[in-house]
Amino acid sequence: MTPHRGDARAAEERAAEEERAVEQALALVARRPQAPYPPPDRSGEPGKRTEPGTHPEPGTHPEPGVHPDPGTHPDAGKRTGPGTHTEPGAPTSSAPAQSDPGPEAPEPGCRPPGPVSRNGSASADAGPADTAPVHGTGPTHDPSPAPAHGRSASPHAHRPRATAWDGARALAERLGRTAPLSAHRLPLDRALGHVLAEAVVALTDLPSFDTSAMDGWVVAGPGPWTVREGEGLLAGRGSSEPLPDGHALRIATGARLPADATAVIRSEHAHCDEAKGLLHATRDVVPGQDIRPRGQECRSGDELLPVGTVVTPPVLGLAAAAGYDALVAVPRPRVDVFVLGDELLTAGLPREGLIRDALGPMLAPWLRSLGAEVAEPRRLGDDADALREALVTSDADLILTTGGTAAGPVDHVHPALARIGAELLIDGVAVRPGHPMLLAQLPDGGPFLVGLPGNPLAAVSGLLTLAEPLLRGIAGRPAQDRYLAPVHEEVHAHPHDTRLIPVVHRDDSVVPLHYNGPAMLRGIAAADGLAVVPPGGVRSGTEVEILDLPWASASPWTEGCFT
Repeated sequence: MTPHRGDARAAEERAAEEERAVEQALALVARRPQAPYPPPDRSGEPGKRTEPGTHPEPGTHPEPGVHPDPGTHPDAGKRTGPGTHTEPGAPTSSAPAQSDPGPEAPEPGCRPPGPVSRNGSASADAGPADTAPVHGTGPTHDPSPAPAHGRSASPHAHRPRATAWDGARALAERLGRTAPLSAHRLPLDRALGHVLAEAVVALTDLPSFDTSAMDGWVVAGPGPWTVREGEGLLAGRGSSEPLPDGHALRIATGARLPADATAVIRSEHAHCDEAKGLLHATRDVVPGQDIRPRGQECRSGDELLPVGTVVTPPVLGLAAAAGYDALVAVPRPRVDVFVLGDELLTAGLPREGLIRDALGPMLAPWLRSLGAEVAEPRRLGDDADALREALVTSDADLILTTGGTAAGPVDHVHPALARIGAELLIDGVAVRPGHPMLLAQLPDGGPFLVGLPGNPLAAVSGLLTLAEPLLRGIAGRPAQDRYLAPVHEEVHAHPHDTRLIPVVHRDDSVVPLHYNGPAMLRGIAAADGLAVVPPGGVRSGTEVEILDLPWASASPWTEGCFT
């Protein structure tokens, strides 16, 4: 259930005010938007557009979300706002025009006010956390309308339209599943975290013989039973001799039962009359009690684990019990992380306009929790040549870059991709935070690249929207189960874009966390999931989709000072 029309009207008015504030701020610094770089022309038809969120065949269509020269498109000279996602042929929205999408424009209910930051908009009452520099992103707009890769840039050049959030996520998952899977045989001690490329089939019955489930007495026939002399039956040293009716023998858990045994009587449920050499049961004895019969767990040839199962410690235990020494698994996807931005420190306190790199320490373990093998993050600064060299020499399955996805003078991701002839598949997603994320594939079947925004929470949004489903597909992992949960309170959202909000589960609902601005990590550090809030927001009690975090079940967080 969405807010009333009056609430939507108020949100539109706020968006119009933000638009005016941004335009005024840009006018003060005389900055104008830079035209996006053109895609490689593989079709010979530069005027064609491809449906946003679709994956064209290489060499047949321009990339989705990227338009050709302003003069070749009927909408040339128009600008599409960061929250507008109009399907081809659909009427344009009558909502107030949005500014050209810098990496993060403010959102209703979570407005990062203050001076124009490197990755945000302006407002009068900024908090320090919202105006801090961000990872690897230069000013949102160029100081002058310089030509972009040989084409004349106009201050009103057409911006690429953002792909809908759910469409972007679905495309990333499909692309991952189309990546060719290889397989290798791994000994059990090296298979943890991999995904099965072959099913685990029972090589024998489990258990492979009748065993005792308890310490006690194995008996045959009705009682009382004559106690047989000797140490009894121990695990691994059982006798195959039959047990005559009316007799009992000591037995340990896991020991093989003698032929013709009727039941096992637990030690605490038996009384031994040593003088007469007789065993009496203190409870009724049911034939077959406390016996694990052969094949109780599985029969030889049964499928124990299907293809696509993630190898966990219990999986290793089951495989070992079933007689396996090695498993056939998909190699873990290899990921390179390139951290961009000259303003980043790797140690100590922020100082003199420099800030700590929060993404380098965060991304590698996060990606490992998704089953990837991650090289040590490389810090490339704002060096276009270093970025290009890193891209063309990477042998990873997936490359992640942090920052540099906007159109400022030191935002080198788009130019570097254009320079090497990469195929831009998604250029901007209608989600807050994280609008300027992108997805590309390097030429000649090279690795995929996910460009994350520089703001920390915006980068998390890009990680969950594009990188996580892509990695699942490449690794052969099943898609994350989708589920809904009601929100505990009203949640405001962008008038046109999806919003991802850190939440914690409380009883039968989820509680949104504060400190959820694009540059903040305080909220996500306490979260066990992110709520997918549709445009316009939701009222208390409305069910929304929840994206679980990989470590959610191991995080005993309480909302405390975070809500």
